[in-house]
Amino acid sequence: MAGTRALLRFNLRLERRGLPFWVAGAGLLFLVQSTQSQSLYGTPEKLAQLRATLGGNTAVVAMSGPEELLGTIGNEIVFEIFAFAAIIVALMNMFLVGRRTRGDEETGRAELLRSTTTSRRAPLHAALLLALTADMITGAIIFAALIGTGLPARGSALTAIAVAGVGLVFAAVTALAAQIFENTRAVYGFTGLVLGASYALRAAGDAGNPALSWASPIGWGQRTLPFGPGRWWPLLLMLGTAIALVLLATTALDRRDFGAGLVRPRLGRPRASRALSGPSALAWRLQRGSVIGWVAGVGLLGMAYGSLGDSIEEYIRDNPEVAAYLPGGAADVVDAYLALTVTMGALLAAAFGVAATLRARAEETSGRAELVLATATSRRRWLAGQFGVALIGSALVLAAAGFGEGLAYGLTVGDPGQAGRMTGAALVYLPAVWAVIAVPVLGLGWWARAAAVAGWAVLGYCAVVELFADSFELPDWTQRASPFTHLPAAPLEAVTAGPLIVLTAVVAVLVAAGFAGFARRDAGY
Repeated sequence: MAGTRALLRFNLRLERRGLPFWVAGAGLLFLVQSTQSQSLYGTPEKLAQLRATLGGNTAVVAMSGPEELLGTIGNEIVFEIFAFAAIIVALMNMFLVGRRTRGDEETGRAELLRSTTTSRRAPLHAALLLALTADMITGAIIFAALIGTGLPARGSALTAIAVAGVGLVFAAVTALAAQIFENTRAVYGFTGLVLGASYALRAAGDAGNPALSWASPIGWGQRTLPFGPGRWWPLLLMLGTAIALVLLATTALDRRDFGAGLVRPRLGRPRASRALSGPSALAWRLQRGSVIGWVAGVGLLGMAYGSLGDSIEEYIRDNPEVAAYLPGGAADVVDAYLALTVTMGALLAAAFGVAATLRARAEETSGRAELVLATATSRRRWLAGQFGVALIGSALVLAAAGFGEGLAYGLTVGDPGQAGRMTGAALVYLPAVWAVIAVPVLGLGWWARAAAVAGWAVLGYCAVVELFADSFELPDWTQRASPFTHLPAAPLEAVTAGPLIVLTAVVAVLVAAGFAGFARRDAGY
């Protein structure tokens, strides 16, 4: 294909800043999980205890993977982390292919490329080759992490290839979606729906009817059982599915008009309703699907965590080493577990907030913000509308995490009041969530091109500190750099107003500085 190789090099250059974080993040998950699992369950006796404790827990199996993976220490690592790593790699492929296909058509970059000797199929094929390259590098890093922690090379290779295979399937799903829909929001929504359905089918299959798991690419990867029987043939399902989807995407590309999709969007009203009376209402309208999806997804995750609360004391009694990874140790096991899992919900709320904030940059670069700013709308008012979605939406996501966890935990112990208690405990972390969101706001004001890197880098740093500080034996000063460290670990620790007020004031200063910078710089640059 004329121009494919040149476009691939160009795409690699465009993604050179963000892609390493995705790749390194997936490898880091396996490195940390392998180290922790071998430290905690490295003997047959401890592994048998874990299998007896977790194997019969439907919620744990639904959240992690099939019970067969608890037979060996290598497969236990796959049980713990494969589904989450697969989601990360799938999202990486979704964004890579979505940006370099439908995203480039929306911004007009693809039209400029098409005016050269570049063939019609070259952008699609270059995007898929970009995703394949990223998947291969990710697989190589995962393989190195696993064998570096002492696991067998054969199982490590199969695990790495299975993760990369899941990514390749979702790259193909995104490629097909880019031919069906006319905008990236619809492409990401469709691919995210397929990803959510894949996780749900795997969860339902592992907890109930195993046949359902075979309808999910994540289920295919887990059922390779890499450190046990070592099945290679499920990889053929991934390869065959990816090839079929790519062929369908190529056929659809040849048949559709440039810039259009196979499914045309429904035309809106000729005049806006009162619900679209300003930039804030417009921002909420554009991101309402994302807000609903995050609230529902994180709420369900909170319910999964809460359903384990009643059995956590027995689990710690059988595995006392795990208490070292809970805030406060084993002194108050249940509240320590709830504090840890609520922190994970807070990190996810911060992830939503960063993504929602960066939508402002996407509106700028696409030229849509210029249309709004050409009216009587001020820059500060427009940015306030975008930031309001991140601010309020992250609070809703965080509240959903606490409510879901408290609801499920309350049902298991017969205490309905736990739903309100855990919702309040979750909202204690809101100033730290807003502190993370304030970083890309500051970037949008003074160095817009670095806003995305800064936002995701800070979020990643906070996640490493909060989840892996003890495993990595990080010094105290690195932990103090995370805003979450300065807040009480609710519901384990007593909540005082001082840290919340101070951190909120810091957020206000950062946001004010970002707004001041945005009012001064040229829009779109």
